[in-house]
Amino acid sequence: MPHESSRKPNHRPGPRPTRPSSPKSKAPPQPPPPPLDRARDIVHRALAHQAERYPDLDLAPLDTSGLPPRDAAFAHAIYDTVLRRWITLGYLIDGFSARPFGELDARVRAVLLAGAAQLLLLDRVPPHAVLNEAVAWTKQVVKPEAGGLVNAVLRRLSELIYAQQQGLPDQKPSAPWNRERNQLPLPEGESIELRQPVLPEPMLERLAIATSHPPSLLRHWADAFGEPEALRLAEHDTTTPPTLLNTRFSNGPVPHTLPHEQPDTAIYTGSRETLVTLLDARPDIWVQDVSSTLAIASIADLTPKLIIDACAGQGTKTRQLARTFPNAKVIATDIDPRRLRTLREIAKIESNVTVIPPETLSTYRAQADLILLDVPCSNSGVLPRRVEARYRCDATQLARLVATQRQIITDTLPLLAPGGAIVYSTCSIEPEENEQQLEWAKTLGLTATRTHRTMPAGLPGDLPSTYLDGAFSALLSRT
Repeated sequence: MPHESSRKPNHRPGPRPTRPSSPKSKAPPQPPPPPLDRARDIVHRALAHQAERYPDLDLAPLDTSGLPPRDAAFAHAIYDTVLRRWITLGYLIDGFSARPFGELDARVRAVLLAGAAQLLLLDRVPPHAVLNEAVAWTKQVVKPEAGGLVNAVLRRLSELIYAQQQGLPDQKPSAPWNRERNQLPLPEGESIELRQPVLPEPMLERLAIATSHPPSLLRHWADAFGEPEALRLAEHDTTTPPTLLNTRFSNGPVPHTLPHEQPDTAIYTGSRETLVTLLDARPDIWVQDVSSTLAIASIADLTPKLIIDACAGQGTKTRQLARTFPNAKVIATDIDPRRLRTLREIAKIESNVTVIPPETLSTYRAQADLILLDVPCSNSGVLPRRVEARYRCDATQLARLVATQRQIITDTLPLLAPGGAIVYSTCSIEPEENEQQLEWAKTLGLTATRTHRTMPAGLPGDLPSTYLDGAFSALLSRT
């Protein structure tokens, strides 16, 4: 018999023993991302919208209604600086980016533009705070891997100003503006001095980048007016334009103002809120640059009975017409419904103004003694006030505007009464929109009997009393 010990157990085997299991490992919970800076978040999102539209920027103002006043002011400072210096900032970013600036995601372009504006052009913004907020926003809103690009580019840009990231002085290095390759001009006449000469060598292109103009626009001006004048115009456009009031029809002293070199014009020095209150209380004054007044002032000796303001816009010249010719009936219209609403408010103030929809203009066929055509234009004479307009000033847009202006003249000519005249007006300095249009108007039997051209005046650091917008006007009569 086999040995007992060799026998197999005569019972069902039990469950196999198992090793004691260790608790299942779980990844520790990740802390939520830090909250984004609200002011910068609003700016980044608004600039991303603009980057998608560039160069045809949206004219709607930045909405900071949900921010405390100090944060709102900071947001506007960043946003307004970017709009004024878009080409400058984009050029500098492009020099430190592995990918062309124009090919980057619109949100990445936005955060880079905002960061560059703070680092290079705004005072008392710590560089480390700019970098931290920009990278955090990019990682949360765009994608984490994009944060590295933003960090690298902004660090390189900060090195154009500072030698270190911490413990930095409040004031950026500055020097008088001398058109050097390492200078960015400021509205006050000084310049931010960079640690490297990064701007282009050719002077025309250098000034275009430094003052945030398309180089093609400065070349166009150089062809029309000569290179020295083109450079001067570029520098003029970096100024901060004063708020000017038309006081020609004022009934008394105007508070919060200083005199301008030109008569019947005052420089407003108070706050925006006070200005709104002042204008509501004083219908005898309104905001209008000196150059804008000249189109109507130049024909004040005429005695029209019926005036048609066919492109009335916001109604600034409509009010001037009403006051200059109090015995005339002024018919005002505009193709924009929002502007028509503004004109109707003006008609409540000026009793001799009647506002009509543009489609009813034909009822005044052969009745107008005077027609004002303040036509849509490139705005090249008012670029300090219309900062977005410079980015779309090109040959294509100019050709489109010239065609529109000619169509407006052609369409309104039948409204002219025998012996009547047309005032053709622009806020442009382009010969194509001004003198060349007068030559073309001869084909319609119209001759310019009075012509006024005003070139922009006032450079960074100059007194506000010397400032002028650019404008053009001519009185056209049938030959």
